[in-house]
Formats: sequence, structure tokens, C-alpha cells
Amino acid sequence: MNDQKEIKALIHLIDDPDENVYLHVRDQLLKYGPNAIPYLESSWEHDQFGLIFQSRIETLIHEIQFDEVKNELTNWVNSSEKDLLLGAIAIARYQYPGLDEQFVHETIQQLRRDVWLELNDDMTAFERIKIFNKVFFDIYNFHGDAKNFHSPMNSCINTVIESKKGNPLSLCLIYSIVAQSLDMPVYGVNLPNHFILAYIDENGSSHFLTDKNEYGVLFYINAFSRGSIFNTKDITEFLDNLNLPHERSYFEPCSNSDVIRRMITNLIASFQQVGNSEKVNELTILRDLIP
Repeated sequence: MNDQKEIKALIHLIDDPDENVYLHVRDQLLKYGPNAIPYLESSWEHDQFGLIFQSRIETLIHEIQFDEVKNELTNWVNSSEKDLLLGAIAIARYQYPGLDEQFVHETIQQLRRDVWLELNDDMTAFERIKIFNKVFFDIYNFHGDAKNFHSPMNSCINTVIESKKGNPLSLCLIYSIVAQSLDMPVYGVNLPNHFILAYIDENGSSHFLTDKNEYGVLFYINAFSRGSIFNTKDITEFLDNLNLPHERSYFEPCSNSDVIRRMITNLIASFQQVGNSEKVNELTILRDLIP
């Protein structure tokens, strides 16, 4: 009750003409964090104290929400498991602070169940991916958004799940999360100008078995192209076309930290295209949190 009274009292001082008073009020409200947001939103809606008042409230709400994203991402970085889904949700929360996390989890679980119902233990890796693709692309209608490729929505897991369209990384991310939950060894590969998936050799895991299977990968999957399957030679040709060296990292799975960092990089590129320097700067801060 005391906190509620103090928050409300501080809010009524937000439009104080003395800049030092406002800065003190701002710092105190930031300490309350998300607990202050309902009161800030209510005051913005109902109190008619002018444009400066409303503008400062909007800025405060954004600062609190941005701090929460930084804290969430920092906790993710410091966690031992670095859960890919939780990392993606943390990044999406930057653009959509009120995203429905339960909806995301439930959709992922439903997708997992629908794939699981079609699988059996006797299937080969190719057969399992064929079934997975049928459910993922034909039934759920996930597809690549070539028309608005650089839209920020294509990098936020909640909007990708809602619209069923995304960029290569976001589609691969959802694909791999579901596949791994079904014990299918499918992991992201951080290609330049693209993002793909590798189906790891289940017997050899990540060991380099022979000269013909140097990277321990059975085959690669292009989620942006409806799950088409290809091999090492195709990656080599892709790199040659870009005049890039054949680095091992372009053929082998990357870490979950690499995936989330790349996701932030994609968002940065999206906002650079529309000239939103504020979001570019904030997202750069988020990306720098990931070592």
C-alpha cells in the first residue's frame, strides 16, 4: 500500500518544470520497475497534464520495459541451459512487451504433438524429416516471407507463430526447437546471408567420421524453402558464389548464443533500413550482452 501511494505521488511530479526534480522522480520510478507500469499507464490515460507529462510517461514505461529485457537476456546468458525458446521470447519482448508467452508455448507444444503422432521408431532420418515438413509446412503453413523479408515481425517468435511466416532464422529456430523436443538432432547453422539447419549423424554425433562426412552431418535443411534437403556441396557452391572461404562454422551447428545474437543482428538490420537509430542503439546494447 505504501509503495502504491509513493508511486502515485511520484507520477504527479513527472511534469515538474525543474529538470532535477524530474530526474529524481524518474530514478525513483525506475527502481520500482514493472510494478510502476500499471500506474503510469493509468495516469497516461486518465490524467490530463499535457504533452510533456504524457511524453515523459511513455519514455519511462519504455525505459522500464527495456531494463526488463536486459535483465531477462542477462539471466539467459548466465543460465547453464540457454534454452533457445526462452532466448527468442526475451528478444521478442523488446518489440512486444506484452506478448502472450503462454500462446507461444502452447503452439509449440501442439505442433510437437502433431508431428509426434505421425512418427514411428522405424523411420529413417529422411523419413522423419519428410513427416516433419508435411506437418510444419503443409498443415501449419509455415513459410518464408520473401515479400517483406526485412520486416521486424519476421524476427519475433510471437508474430512468426501468429502469421506463420518468417525469415530463415526464425523459421529454423522454431523448426529446431520442435525437432529437438522430439529427439531429432536438428541444429542451426550460421551461414552468411542465410541460416539453415543440420541433421547431425545420430551415431557419430558431432564427431568427424570420415572424409566424406567431415562435419558429422547427415544432411542440411532449408526451412526458408519448405524444408528442402541438400548437402555439403551445395553450401560450398553457395560460399563460392559469395567469394567467401569454406570456414568450418559455415558447415557445423552453432551455439544457442550464436542463434540469439544473429536474431538481434537481423532486428538491427531491419531498423537500420527504416532509419530508426534509437532501436538500433538499444538492440546493439542487447547484442553486446551476449559474449
